[in-house]
Amino acid sequence: MDTKTGELLTDNIAGVNRILPHKHKYAWDLFLKSCANNWMPTEISMQNDIKQWKNNEITDDEKLLVKRCLGFFAGSESLVGNNLLLSAFRFITDAECRQYILRQAFEESLHNLTVVYICDSLDLEIEEVFAAYENIPSIKAKDDFLMSITNDISDQNFDSTSKEGKQEILRNFLTYWIVCEGTFFFSGFAMLLALGRQNKLQGVSDQIKYTLRDESSHIAFGTYLINTLIDQNPEIWTKEIQDEFVSHIKKAVELEIEYAHDVLPTGILGLNAEMFVDYMHYIGNRRLEAIGLDYRFPSDKNPFPWLGEVVDVQAMGNFFERRVREYQQSGSLEDDF
Repeated sequence: MDTKTGELLTDNIAGVNRILPHKHKYAWDLFLKSCANNWMPTEISMQNDIKQWKNNEITDDEKLLVKRCLGFFAGSESLVGNNLLLSAFRFITDAECRQYILRQAFEESLHNLTVVYICDSLDLEIEEVFAAYENIPSIKAKDDFLMSITNDISDQNFDSTSKEGKQEILRNFLTYWIVCEGTFFFSGFAMLLALGRQNKLQGVSDQIKYTLRDESSHIAFGTYLINTLIDQNPEIWTKEIQDEFVSHIKKAVELEIEYAHDVLPTGILGLNAEMFVDYMHYIGNRRLEAIGLDYRFPSDKNPFPWLGEVVDVQAMGNFFERRVREYQQSGSLEDDF
């Protein structure tokens, strides 16, 4: 890659629409794959889910799990989508990366539609689900943490070309792509997919499979973007910033474990809250590894190896278990769940 013509942050905006010749083909290829894998939640039948829900084939603990997971997704998908358009798209000046950012923003809105479709189908209280980020302490703690570790870079006077400005953009990308999408989403994915594994709420489970595929692509792109930004601006990746991010990942993992205890007060579906200690350590290690940081959580085993089987890799675009090795700054998709 020519780092002169492929700079991610530049005050020369002449190339924002110049897709050819390719400067970040990895981003372009992800964009094309995402478009080819387009889906709509309304294409997935919820008839059997409705029957199971209304006939009390789903236990109260399982219903709590569904509501808590949807409650977090409802708020966080909006946070990510808003940040993509108000911050990431504004400052990234490479045309191919901007194309993918727009695609991801569309997918975030699609994931919000998924929550609405599930709520409508199961006759859930929309207000209860979408207000969870305000009313449920374990969800509010995660959302508050995301907001607390990023500064507002949407201000019109923000300088994206200074060292300090680039560091703030890096913090923003690390927070939303690695902490939020790469860490906070994954316990909910495991919980909801466990339902489908027990032949419960298969329509919900299928939508989560597609969402997980999308999110795996988002994490791959975000990792590529972060590593490329650091490669082009090595002076911004200071020990202070690295230590700060390690502390953020530690806190994120801690909050996600607390969330798992809230959602799973008792063991159900072959899951219990303690399993998510190992799982979140495993996920945290994958995220740290992908951006070249040495810190590791003590446990590095995946207690949910069945996740790779539940998500039909071949049928869903082979996003999950192949390593993206072709590009120097890419992150691994193999161990993302």
